[in-house]
Amino acid sequence: MEFHESVLLKESIEALSIKPDGIIVDATFGGGGHSKEIVKRLGEQGRLYAFDQDEDAVKNSLEDPRFIMINNNFRYLKNFLKLYKAVPVDGIIADLGISSHQIDTPERGFSTRYEGKLDMRMDQRITFSAKELINKYEEERLTAVFTLFGEIRNAAKLAKIIVSERKEKEIKTTGELKEIISPCIFRENENKYLAQVFQALRIEVNQELASLQEFLKQSNEVLRQGGKLVIISYHSLEDKLVKNFFRSGNFLGEMIKDFYGNPLVPLKVINRKPIVPTVAEISRNNRARSAKLRIAEKL
Repeated sequence: MEFHESVLLKESIEALSIKPDGIIVDATFGGGGHSKEIVKRLGEQGRLYAFDQDEDAVKNSLEDPRFIMINNNFRYLKNFLKLYKAVPVDGIIADLGISSHQIDTPERGFSTRYEGKLDMRMDQRITFSAKELINKYEEERLTAVFTLFGEIRNAAKLAKIIVSERKEKEIKTTGELKEIISPCIFRENENKYLAQVFQALRIEVNQELASLQEFLKQSNEVLRQGGKLVIISYHSLEDKLVKNFFRSGNFLGEMIKDFYGNPLVPLKVINRKPIVPTVAEISRNNRARSAKLRIAEKL
């Protein structure tokens, strides 16, 4: 079950500078595209630890003695690596966002194109889904989710309509939600608007930005000196967190200096400007269109 063509595959694998005896982490295993390329570059002593919270992704697990699959969120990176006595590591890669398999499985509720349950859980073991969010969050909290995570201009109107409609009956499917919020949509960019709504719900359900912050902090703690951190992001909220952390070691991007005025940074930024896919890659794989690759090295 191949989930998708991995985005910026060549560029991201090269950025890891893999040594045959290296310990590498693929923090977002997905369809296994990055992991397959990493294993090819490892010798007998090398190890690859892959994380994915989605049970469907685990089915793609590689049959290789050097490969260890961890069915959990990458926010627990440090705990699991310590459990396996795998600290420090030589390289970490994360391809953020949602896999094509998740989007193309209607019953998961991730896609604006299909009718499906309001679910959006990347980890099916958690009980809180988009249905609970839509039907239980207070109007003010819904507005905040749509504003912060969807960057939606008329978030207050959107929340008001949802709260009003759910009084009549519970909102259970993506189709019902789309119909209810149709008065809020600007017709000229309907697809973009729906994508922003679904993105906001997905980020909140899966606590994606909080998980990313924990993962980045722990990555810095488990990397050996000279180790590489390679991140592919797909929207501005993720990319801003990655960019700020790489540059300053914190998420606000505030440069902290020592007594002598030297910046106290844990990482060295390898590429000031993010690497983006070529026109050829985007035409081959539309999912790549918004991808940004950033690389840092542990100092």
